[in-house]
Amino acid sequence: MPILPTTKTPPKPSLSDLTVLWYGQTKIGKSQTCAQADGAVFLATEPGLNALEVFQVPILSWEDLLAACAEIGEGKHPFKTVVIDTIDNAYKFCTEYILRKYKVEHESDLAYGKGYAIVNNEFQRVLTKLAFLPYGLYLISHAKEIEVETRTGKYTRIVPTLPEKARKIVLGMVDMVLYCDLDVSAGADGEPIIRRVIRTKPSLYYEAGDRTGRLPETIDLDYRKFLEAFQAAAGAPLKPQAGPKQAR
Repeated sequence: MPILPTTKTPPKPSLSDLTVLWYGQTKIGKSQTCAQADGAVFLATEPGLNALEVFQVPILSWEDLLAACAEIGEGKHPFKTVVIDTIDNAYKFCTEYILRKYKVEHESDLAYGKGYAIVNNEFQRVLTKLAFLPYGLYLISHAKEIEVETRTGKYTRIVPTLPEKARKIVLGMVDMVLYCDLDVSAGADGEPIIRRVIRTKPSLYYEAGDRTGRLPETIDLDYRKFLEAFQAAAGAPLKPQAGPKQAR
């Protein structure tokens, strides 16, 4: 029986089909913004949601995350968007899980880089499985500055705080990398106007990107405006995301 496709797959029309990385400085409003997503449930790997009224599952270990993911995968719930807050701590829990499993204190205790490979394979396996479920997947991280050296000099770049190997895994699988930032401009009276924004396009000085090509370069850090921009570019009327679907 042939398995090669005979038609092209259309672009995904809904945010509930996409995987998105949200990152930025602490307390800029990443969690608050993601909490406005339709049918959001937080897998909370660290404190920080006390000021928000949200559905959340406290995640204190990789085993907790696996259990929550298994229940999400069964599809017997009303949720439409899964938010891992933060993905940094999820990776830390994954590392601790592998170290306990192999009874070592550090990844380097396993020969020839095997420990790092096992951690990254497990992390990628679970995230990929979550991403293939029929729900939006939002990953929250913080921001840090790194120094980049080139042949012509050095410059500072802002990236998610994930360890490098985990960052490469996440950046390789997400549909959008959204940098939550402060935009400063001069007002009519000369006083600075500070606006919280989402930056969506690649830059030399920060990590960002939008594989859908639907978003403008800058959007106010407000989920309603983010949704409006996404749907307007698709030529679709503003409406809630589709209802929950059964897991594949």
